[in-house]
Amino acid sequence: MYDETLEDRVEAGLLLSEKLKKYKNSNSVVLAVPRGGVPIGAIIAKNLHLPLDIILSKKIGHPNNKEFAIGAVSIDSMIIDEHPEVPKQYIEKEVIRIRKLLQEKYSLYMNHRKPINIKGKNIIIIDDGIATGNTILASIVMLQKKKPAKIIVAVPVIPYETVKIFEEHTDEFICLIASSYFRGVGGFYNQFPQVEDDEVIEILKHYSPN
Repeated sequence: MYDETLEDRVEAGLLLSEKLKKYKNSNSVVLAVPRGGVPIGAIIAKNLHLPLDIILSKKIGHPNNKEFAIGAVSIDSMIIDEHPEVPKQYIEKEVIRIRKLLQEKYSLYMNHRKPINIKGKNIIIIDDGIATGNTILASIVMLQKKKPAKIIVAVPVIPYETVKIFEEHTDEFICLIASSYFRGVGGFYNQFPQVEDDEVIEILKHYSPN
């Protein structure tokens, strides 16, 4: 874990596959965070002969400051921080609105396939990098409710000071670069094109673990 750069998401996927090879052909599922995590997750899932799914979640913003998260929602779970000043009705409306958006996004990406049941399985969460990590941390809390065997997070890039938080909230945390001089996720890749919805759909449509 040191400062360097990666060529692109393909190299990130290959290097993380090596670090995760003990999970090859195991009772595990790769959960990629769209959009940037999907190209990496597909490489890892293919190399390890594991099923691939996506993980979608979104924060609930405070009514007076949308950037301030008061909770998070996934398609079938949620966490809410206690904020007595926030009306219950606002939270209920936001949960319905966000969930609808997430369901539409899941259908777009996965074409009406059902999410993989993760109960009793190792889940390997993949993204192309972590900046604050708040969304993934919220996702972990929601995923724990589904009783997976283990939660593993594997990312190419993360700020050094955030590593400890992820080590505390996962059964295993893997990264390639933990930087004391974090310059944004894209700053650690020589090539970091934006991943579009179409690319995600194509990858997921053609994915086969064998």
